[in-house]
Amino acid sequence: MDGPQRAIPQFTSRQVLGRFVLRLALLATFANFGNQGFVVTFSTLLALAAIFCSIVGTLRREALLGPELTHWDEAAVNAAIGYALGALA
Repeated sequence: MDGPQRAIPQFTSRQVLGRFVLRLALLATFANFGNQGFVVTFSTLLALAAIFCSIVGTLRREALLGPELTHWDEAAVNAAIGYALGALA
């Protein structure tokens, strides 16, 4: 006897892009305080953000290649930037 299912609100691409920029700025701020240097700390934080976004995308059952940006797209960009910075370090 399940009650009515609550719909999970979906975000627009503009909201996802704003959330990504805000998260990127926050992670860059925290990376400034790292003991290992900015690049190493920032790439590590981006890898953790990619894992977090993947988990949230799974829990929210978001489409992988949908028409709107999702946590999956955010995870892919975080992983790509983190990998590129890790290769430079």
